[in-house]
Amino acid sequence: MKAVSYARVSSREQEETGYSLESQIKSAEEYASRKEIEIRKVFRVSESASGKQTRKTFLEMLQYADQNGIDIILCEKIDRLTRNLKDAAVIDDWVHEKETREIHFIKEHFILNKNTKAHDNFVWDMKVAVARFYTNNLSEEVKKGQKEKVSQGWLPTKPPLGYKTIGEKGHKIHVIDDQKGPFVQTMFELYGTGNYSTRALVIEMSKRGLRSRAGSKVGKSRVHALLSDPFYCGKVRWKGVVHKGSHVPLVTVALFERVHFLLNRKIASPQYRKHLPVFKAKIQCEECGGTITWEIQKARWYGHCNHYKNCSQKKWVRQDKVEEQLFPLFDKVAPKNERVLAWIERALKESHAEESQSHAKKQDDITRSIERTDKRMERAYLDKLDGTADATLCQKIMTEAKAEKDALVDALKALGDAQAAYYEAGYAIHELAAQARAIYDSAKAQPEDRRLLLSHVFSNLTLNEGEITPNYTYAFEFLANWVPKLNASFELEESQSKQGQKSPLQPNIRTLLPG
Repeated sequence: MKAVSYARVSSREQEETGYSLESQIKSAEEYASRKEIEIRKVFRVSESASGKQTRKTFLEMLQYADQNGIDIILCEKIDRLTRNLKDAAVIDDWVHEKETREIHFIKEHFILNKNTKAHDNFVWDMKVAVARFYTNNLSEEVKKGQKEKVSQGWLPTKPPLGYKTIGEKGHKIHVIDDQKGPFVQTMFELYGTGNYSTRALVIEMSKRGLRSRAGSKVGKSRVHALLSDPFYCGKVRWKGVVHKGSHVPLVTVALFERVHFLLNRKIASPQYRKHLPVFKAKIQCEECGGTITWEIQKARWYGHCNHYKNCSQKKWVRQDKVEEQLFPLFDKVAPKNERVLAWIERALKESHAEESQSHAKKQDDITRSIERTDKRMERAYLDKLDGTADATLCQKIMTEAKAEKDALVDALKALGDAQAAYYEAGYAIHELAAQARAIYDSAKAQPEDRRLLLSHVFSNLTLNEGEITPNYTYAFEFLANWVPKLNASFELEESQSKQGQKSPLQPNIRTLLPG
């Protein structure tokens, strides 16, 4: 007699407690040997399979049996074969089509065929119903547990790349993965500059060493999904609803929103090209506003207007000539020497003390607002319990108050982050200005590095008959106004100090710094 064997485990717990696929297959082989049955093929479903995959395997088994004239199916127990009425009905139809068809349930010592007695059919129906109840009840309990975990701010499933799971069963939480987390953080920062498409980002992160948990390259669609996941900024998205998370965020809300804006922008994102000109999409024609087009001729890059709106400019400009015009602009915003930079660092530290007082006042205001929302939620809850107010209205008040509190808590955290970053950002801007020319002119600098530097220094550049007109970013516009005065003050201080005269540095700088 010929037969097929069917084995299934529906959870990892079953796999570890004696219901492994191997044990079920071995049991079927021993049974077949005793009954002188030949097993032609084994069908197995692991705990990782979805419901659709399980049913697909189940139907493939029946189809294989039909095509190969096999009339016997071996299975360990009824609940291993089916746990729903739909598949039970398919099994009933299959065994009633031919007198010789049988299903042997080995551990239950039960054989289902066309001639099964009414009592045995009743047992079959009951066991299918019990298995179905178990499945439905398990699904209900799992959903209830997931809902509770989400309400506590935790993701009830495996976290995205950059996080790992720790803790015992029932108390598992997600923390930043020390190995993958920095890669994901860098990925957000690079895309946030606006200089990378998702394809270019895939190539760049692959060069830097980013790999999936399986050790393979992270593809374009996966990168897009990761950049769109609010989990990285401290939120949990579950069943289409975003909740406030309890895990440590990997990026700031501001950076995530910046990346989200760039992902969904209507204009075309930067396209990756093998030859990437430094000034691509960085310079506009002063006359018509069109973007300067760059072409490579004899190993040199040349830019020209694309003649938007019948522009009259016809002069081409070479990349090195543009760079010659930019270097003095870098020098204009650069502190003169290390002494000037050191003084800026001291001045920022002094200024930071005043900023800390301002932050402390803002923190107190936000804390008081949080306390007011707590009291509002408490009053609405008590009114709902006492029945002194409409339950729907009370629930609406509590929901709105909770949303307001979450926003205030986020603002409080952002304020703390801003306080810590105030001095660091101020010094970093001045240091970048001091090193800008060296960074751009470095032999190791790649086109992507230079483009990133240009995006920090200039909001845009315009070209008119080969002449560049700069528009600094907000921070560097400030530096362009005050750094020349600062450098001049230090020159004056040095020259007067040599003559034994009193240094005018302090009064000059004290009037400049508040601006």
